Amino acid sequence: MVLATHTKPATTDFGAAVALSCRECGTRYDLGPDFACIECFGPLEVAYEFGPVSREQIEAGPTSVWRYRALLPVPADVADKPNLAPGWTKLVRADRLAAELGLRSLHIKDDSGNPTHSFKDRVVAIAVEAARNFGFHTLSCSSTGNLAGAVTAAAARAGLDACVFIPADLEQAKVVMGSVYGGRLVGIEGTYDEVNRFCSELIGDPLGDKWGFVNVNLRPYYAEGSKTLAYEIAEQLGWRLPEQIVIPIASGSQLTKIDKGFAELIKLGLVEDRPYKVIGAQAAGCAPVATAFRAGHDVIKPVKPDTIAKSLAIGNPADAPYVLDIVRRTGGVVEDVTDDQIVDAIRLLARTEGIFAETAGGVTVGVLTKLAREGRLDPEAETVVLNTGDGLKTLDAVAAHARPSAVIRPSLDAFRATVAE
Repeated sequence: MVLATHTKPATTDFGAAVALSCRECGTRYDLGPDFACIECFGPLEVAYEFGPVSREQIEAGPTSVWRYRALLPVPADVADKPNLAPGWTKLVRADRLAAELGLRSLHIKDDSGNPTHSFKDRVVAIAVEAARNFGFHTLSCSSTGNLAGAVTAAAARAGLDACVFIPADLEQAKVVMGSVYGGRLVGIEGTYDEVNRFCSELIGDPLGDKWGFVNVNLRPYYAEGSKTLAYEIAEQLGWRLPEQIVIPIASGSQLTKIDKGFAELIKLGLVEDRPYKVIGAQAAGCAPVATAFRAGHDVIKPVKPDTIAKSLAIGNPADAPYVLDIVRRTGGVVEDVTDDQIVDAIRLLARTEGIFAETAGGVTVGVLTKLAREGRLDPEAETVVLNTGDGLKTLDAVAAHARPSAVIRPSLDAFRATVAE
């Protein structure tokens, strides 16, 4: 095992995690704040040696991501520490939407119920524990919006400083959420990819020496938080895997870790090993993975994002090759939808199920709708679609379509006239 190249852990309690492993060449490293293999520059991910884990053990845990602590790189007492305890969000049976799309069984995994109203609270919770282990005093990130709020909120709860970086043109609601918890919020004139490159440079500067960048030098740990979506979905379905799942693609990490989570549940004997299709969803204004999938390519061509789905606006997604591998292995597809289709999908989900999704949820529901209406989904398969955030964060996307039906004088005659019209 190669020693980590940066800060040594302040503690040694990473639960069942035993090493970092290169996803490309398999080289192993000691657990540390490292994210790239020094042999081949491939991405590093957490490797485990799991002990026995039972359904009963999990079900006896807290109603948060910490019920799965035995499967995460966190200490056994993590639930007792100051943290936001995200997770265990609703899996909503979507019968009305299913009927409209001609599907037999459909569920929405609604992560808008997390503390800062997006799935990012899951991944940040794991990153905070890594930051504590490595003795970092400041939590940081590059963000398309949701992550900024999740990081500043989690840092406030954990007693850490925060400094986060965003593209300067984000939705105002996400800017407010990123700053209201304290810390520093820095707007960068450029795309998310340019913000991310800047953060990579800052890590090598003395300014960032004791900083934990959740999606850079803490990325292997941070990414593991997305596995909890897989665990929860399986448990909430009665300890079985869905037959089809629709997942949004930004960096692609969420999709790859959900697949990893399903594989771990199978390996541990917690669910039956049965086929499932992974379907990736992108906005047409930022669809490098969907384009590569349609062309039969194994790598993507980076693009400059131009879409209302800003939380998915990553033009050069780091995990794209692994997304393509998983989708093809499982018999799924990667599809995209236009901004108009995103808005239509947000309104469709709200009208049929009472769930107000942000634009990323409009992308997943939009892709679900497109595939169902084109006959490219199995209508009999048990299907799950992810909504990763709250529509109150992206009000501008639907504002033109969400106005009073009428403005009248306060009289019955005026209302009768309106009803007659």
